[in-house]
Formats: sequence, C-alpha cells, structure tokens
Amino acid sequence: RTASVTITRTVTGGCLSPQKKMSSQVRLRLLPSARCLFDEPLRLTVAGLRSRQLVALRALATDDKGVAFSSSATYRADAGGDIDLARDPSLSGSYVGVEPAGLLWSLRPDVLHTRFHKNGEGEGEGRMLAQAAGERRLIADGVGRRPVKEGNVRGVLFTPPGGGPFPAVLDLYTLGGGLSEKRASLLASRGFVVLTVALYGHDDMPKNIKEVHLDYFEEAIRFLKKQDKVGSKGVGVISLSKSGDLALSIASFLPDVEATVWINGCSANTVFPLYYKKKLILPPINENKATVVPIERAKGRFLFVAAEDDLNWDSKAYVDEMVERLQRHGKENFESVIYPGAGHYLEPPYGPNCPSSFHGAHAAAEVHLWKKIQEFFRTHLSCGAAQTRAKL
Repeated sequence: RTASVTITRTVTGGCLSPQKKMSSQVRLRLLPSARCLFDEPLRLTVAGLRSRQLVALRALATDDKGVAFSSSATYRADAGGDIDLARDPSLSGSYVGVEPAGLLWSLRPDVLHTRFHKNGEGEGEGRMLAQAAGERRLIADGVGRRPVKEGNVRGVLFTPPGGGPFPAVLDLYTLGGGLSEKRASLLASRGFVVLTVALYGHDDMPKNIKEVHLDYFEEAIRFLKKQDKVGSKGVGVISLSKSGDLALSIASFLPDVEATVWINGCSANTVFPLYYKKKLILPPINENKATVVPIERAKGRFLFVAAEDDLNWDSKAYVDEMVERLQRHGKENFESVIYPGAGHYLEPPYGPNCPSSFHGAHAAAEVHLWKKIQEFFRTHLSCGAAQTRAKL
C-alpha cells in the first residue's frame, strides 16, 4: 500500500550535469509545509535567481513500491529573480501555462519521461541551484487502518481520530481485482469512517469471478454501520467506472444507503450478471432494457459525475439518461457535475495521472470534484448533516 510519497524539487539552469554543487543564494520553498496530506495544494516558490533567469524545475517522487516518477517545467524568473508557480507560466516541459500544482499532476514514471534530459533552453552547464524535499502522505496522523476479514467481507477499514460520531462511506474499487486504499484513507483523513472492499483477487478471495452478488455489499454495509464511531443512520457509497453501476444497484436494491457518488460509469449493469438472494436481478448489459438499473427505487441522494473526454464510457450520455429517468418518475434526489476536457479516471487531486487523462483540465476537475464529494456526503449523510448544522 502507499503510505506516503516523497517529492524532491530541483531547480537547474538547463539539463542536469554531474556537477551537484548548489547555490547558497537560491532558495526553493514548499508552502505551507513540506509535510502535508496528498490532497492538499502545495505552493512552490523560488527566490534568489538572476533577473529574468531561465531555469528548469524538476520534481521527483518515489512510491511505496520503489517506482520513480518525475516531471519538469521551464520557468523564467521575474525582474527580482523570483518564481511563483501560482503566478508564473511554465514555458515548456511536462506542461505549459500557469499550473500551481503542475509538477505534481504531471509526474510520470521515469521510463516514459526521457525527454526531460533533452531540454536545451537552459543556461550554462546546468548545475543544481537548489533542492527541497517534501512528503505527501495518504493518511493523516491518528487515522486508524484495520484490515477486514469478517464473514465474506474483505477490505480495509479507515477510522478518523477522536470519538466521533462520523459519517460512514463504502468505497468501491472493484473491477480489476485487488484492493485500493488511496481514496479511502484520504476520506478518513477528512473525517469519514471508510470501508474499502475488494470483490476478487485479494487475500483468500477468488482470482477471477463470473458473477456478482449484491449480498456481499449488504454484508459490508452491516459491518460498516456497527462500527463504534459511525454516527450516520445510513452510509454513503462512492464508485468509479465499472463500480458505478454496482453503486447504483446498491442504492436501488439495498436499504440504509443515504448518498451515492457515481463517477464515469454506466447506467446499466455491466460485465457480470448481478444476483441478490440467489436470484438474478440484472443480466450484463446488452440490448435488453432489463439491464438498466432501476434507480427510481433509491431512497437516498445521487451525485452523478461525468467527464466529457471520457473515452471508456459515454458518461455524459449516461448522466443525461439517468436524470431523465428520475425526472420521469417525479424524483428530485439527484445533482450532477459535468467536466469538459477531463478524462475517465478521476481520483483525489495533486497526484500523478494515468497517461490516458494527462492534462490540466483533468487535474482541475479532480481538485473541484474532491471538494464536491466531501460536501455532498457531509450534507446528505445524517451524521454529517447534523455536524454541518452544528457549525452554522
């Protein structure tokens, strides 16, 4: 699992050379702190350069598996010898334009980033001028992490520090097997009790499956609700891609679901037939209309999220279809957010994006969406809503 990311920022005058001597006059700062959570914005400034000096900034990061990532950007200092990434545009490199977090979201594995060393816009031999290190953590101090192996449920439970009560969220990263903890640990760091579950390919679970049983998620919700720090009457559900239609089915067929976040998925059951109480309730998608999830049955709220540049699903069309379906049934328990220019894999912000969604519009969407998700859950989960009213 990824527990932290260490980032080193290097300011050079052109391409890096073997010479490593730093200038004592150049100062590189990571603000507000060099140690922060993964989803916090980071401001980078440089001072002490020559007036209008052209320099290259390079970010290096290593994940918990030892995989190295890097990014680079060329900047020109102002008349006073200063650079502020929140103000000044990158002239070339991994991204261009004013992108305060560009060095973070443009990080890519080094095997795909050899062009950085071919940048010829710098000055002199390219000696290192300054260096700073920062730690980007995926879990806040005091957040509890407990592997779950109870009944049929397999996953990890994240619990915020303090006595609570806290709203509860079920995190679904299911297609592809295994377990993902990134989003769950960050949500827990923001005050939610979060259970992220595996569906297959984890621990003692089968490596592959041919069908999905809704009973598994019902059991997971029961387990989550009985946790001591959980104060919400029901739970929230958050999804992405294939798990989107599972989230719709959980909200439509199971009790105790108060709020559901659907991100770039489908409005119909896909890939695997869906069973509940040993009965087939939805076959995998085809031309048969019976595969469409009957979301009008849901008692909780929906947040539909679609990226218009999603090349995996026609997410925007599915959102339009679901909105029309709910309105036709006289339902108003939904809201939607559409992101022009963003790609399929919308995750918590400020991290390396997958190559299929590697651009500034996607990064900006992740920043906005992450705040929106937390606001949505706090508003519509009973415990979160009570906490919000208490603060007003």
